[in-house]
Amino acid sequence: MKIFHTDDQFGFASVTEEINEAVLKNDQPAAAAKINELMVKEKNITLNIAITGESGAGKSTFVNALRGLCDDDEGAAPTGVTESSMDPKPHFHPDYPNVILWDLPGIGTLKYPADSYLRYVGFEKYDFFIIIAAARFKENDVKLAQEIQRMKKKFYFVRSKIDNDINAERRKRDFSAERTLTEIRDDCVKGEGLGIESPQVFLVSSFELHLYHFSLLHETLDRDLPAHKRDALLCATPNINPEIIRKKKQALKSKIKYWATLSAAGAAVPVPGLSNVVDDVLLVGVVTDYVHAFGLDIPSLKRLSARTGVPYADLCAVIISPLAAANITTELLLKVIAQLESVAALIAAEKVFRWIPFIGIPIAMGLSSTKTYKILNLILDKLTEDAQRVFKKASAGLI
Repeated sequence: MKIFHTDDQFGFASVTEEINEAVLKNDQPAAAAKINELMVKEKNITLNIAITGESGAGKSTFVNALRGLCDDDEGAAPTGVTESSMDPKPHFHPDYPNVILWDLPGIGTLKYPADSYLRYVGFEKYDFFIIIAAARFKENDVKLAQEIQRMKKKFYFVRSKIDNDINAERRKRDFSAERTLTEIRDDCVKGEGLGIESPQVFLVSSFELHLYHFSLLHETLDRDLPAHKRDALLCATPNINPEIIRKKKQALKSKIKYWATLSAAGAAVPVPGLSNVVDDVLLVGVVTDYVHAFGLDIPSLKRLSARTGVPYADLCAVIISPLAAANITTELLLKVIAQLESVAALIAAEKVFRWIPFIGIPIAMGLSSTKTYKILNLILDKLTEDAQRVFKKASAGLI
């Protein structure tokens, strides 16, 4: 029977087998050590995304949008009417530095001719390529796509600045947004469909990621990426729709069993106060991750306010959990846990059983595991609801 599942790459499979074996043997300390090893491996996974295309296509703005930044935010990729990326430039996600978006120079420039482009920009390090164009995809874009395809990596065509096209077409009396999008996509395919089988083209506005095809692009990337990279992409993706928030909850929930096992291991050692220390450190770290994943930390909320025009105070006003828009400390977390009536009995029972000879420690371990599992599930539910409310409030500023 398998207890934990993960991707069969970078040694994950062997570590997972060892976790399964340790848990089935009730060797909680060994399981905890291996779970820690697995978590370190996961946190060190890097996702390198290459954003490329011709000069002026809107690459830098797209890079900023994927990181939840406005073009004038601190740390934003520089934008302008001239080529702003003369060399491959890494831009780290503000909350997930393991997710790196590379703003690549435009293909076909004097410094980066199409024939040697991939070698110059360091093709090997990127997980996939997004090729951006503001109009039809041109010959250089097609050459690049064919070379990426030949080298067995994924690429996606993104037609940017769709909001400009929609606004221009809106003046017509027979305007239809759906028809306009279809015509634009068909025109893109005609422009770049030279020897590329089933090209994937997504119509996107970097200023309105919740509209058009960005959700479809994310779904495609989620499907194409190896399992060990999907969570990195998911957590770094802005909350552009309720489905993204639901997927984040699902991904975070799937790891609660890891944390419950670590909590049980802390309860297995008969040292006064150790179990509480282990649980406090563990819970603060995990809950902080939840808050950042949902964009409920203070910097993320302020960036969301700047992007949508909805005042920061109005976003905070719909938040119910005291853990959102706050500095997560042990004291704050203990106050929140004290209000969870369903776990109070578990906490009290664990303290009692820890000091009963022979049978006490195994029972305390089970109670500690159950307690942590329940606490994290309850907190995750509340933060998910807050994220949905903040999304709804922020969406009102985009209409």
